[in-house]
Amino acid sequence: MSAIVDRYVEKFGKSAELFRRGSASIPGGGHQSRVVLPFPHYVNEAKGALKWDVDGNELVDYVIGFGSLILGHARAEVVEATSAQLSKGTHMGTPTELELDWAESVKGLVPSAERVRFTNSGTEATYLAIRLARAHTGKTMVIKFREHYHGWHDYVTQEAGIVSNVGIPEETLATVIVAEPRVADVKSILESRTDVAAIIFEAAGGHWGQFPLPNPGFVQDIRALTEKHGVVMIMDEVICGFRLSRGGAQGRFNVRPDLTTMAKIVAGGMPGGAVGGRAEILDLISTSDDAKRVPHPGTFNASPTSAAAGVAALNIIANEPINERADAAAARLKDGLRGALSKQEVTGHVHGIASIVHLALGVECDCGGEICTLPRSKLDESGAAQRRAMLKLAMLNEDVDMMGGVGFMLSAEHSDEQIDRTTDAFERALVAMRDDGVL
Repeated sequence: MSAIVDRYVEKFGKSAELFRRGSASIPGGGHQSRVVLPFPHYVNEAKGALKWDVDGNELVDYVIGFGSLILGHARAEVVEATSAQLSKGTHMGTPTELELDWAESVKGLVPSAERVRFTNSGTEATYLAIRLARAHTGKTMVIKFREHYHGWHDYVTQEAGIVSNVGIPEETLATVIVAEPRVADVKSILESRTDVAAIIFEAAGGHWGQFPLPNPGFVQDIRALTEKHGVVMIMDEVICGFRLSRGGAQGRFNVRPDLTTMAKIVAGGMPGGAVGGRAEILDLISTSDDAKRVPHPGTFNASPTSAAAGVAALNIIANEPINERADAAAARLKDGLRGALSKQEVTGHVHGIASIVHLALGVECDCGGEICTLPRSKLDESGAAQRRAMLKLAMLNEDVDMMGGVGFMLSAEHSDEQIDRTTDAFERALVAMRDDGVL
């Protein structure tokens, strides 16, 4: 066992006990979108950009609700709106006025959202978008990009990096084409076959931008191809929606997709997702023509508590410099991480757009630090599983929780002091990894 692991086991002892208890009731000991070994740390309280685990450790948080909390934890207006709704009722069995307010809030920020339909998660949103695209076009095939993640349902698992195809029929997998994120490859597919209903892709690049799209013009080129061939373009903005700009990636890159999938920030940190887009496609849900209608039931779709949180959060984003503050925090963090790499003479590269920061150890790039131009093979190499895992633990040992050992999500609540604490922690983590022989 390494010194990093030994220190982690000692520092998070109560979490180890909870993991043993949880494993008797829950596979994996509890919810883990990204598995942490030898056991996860359990957190019961958070505020702003900080959280406190069951062992009493104060952590600077860059997981930030897997990107959903650009306002930080427990933003007062969101807490107040959600609490007020809880006292009125959690489920009416009917539409609510809040649902209308929520949809109008989304439409006010996302130019392509002529209609909005709410779901309970990002996975449900991409599932619904694909079904709508197939219904609209009458075609079957869907194109997705290698290493792009769209949730865990059967149509998006192939070569997504962190999910598998176990339990999915080959017949289902055969309806999806996995392509490289290259315009020439998409052009070749669309020119050689007429059965493609849709193309879906992460708008910031694979794994929330760890594997960036080639350039901002890429989405414009894909838009032109899909329009030419009558293919529905689905931009997955589950992570980057309201983060790359108030209007998401499509606002930043000035593109208008047919459908947009959203979650995380759209629900203000509560469970919730959405599909927005062209009225003629979304209205298939409400058409009176049974031969064309796409049913979309769901007990908790547009839950009043999620709607209340979503309306409050989107109102703040629309009226305050939230994106600007988060982006500035990310810029400061990038500078600090680069300084630590230089000081410790460790080869590495820091990149990312807006308030998303990615770290690639063992490689260098002259891209300028936003859209990384390294080939995916090089970025894959830098993100080797053991290195990622050990960096995650080493940073937790220094009271910083980062995203999967590969990056950081910033919020408007991250202070200069917290970012400077983080860069100091990163420098100590690099020393620990070198001492452990990981670097």
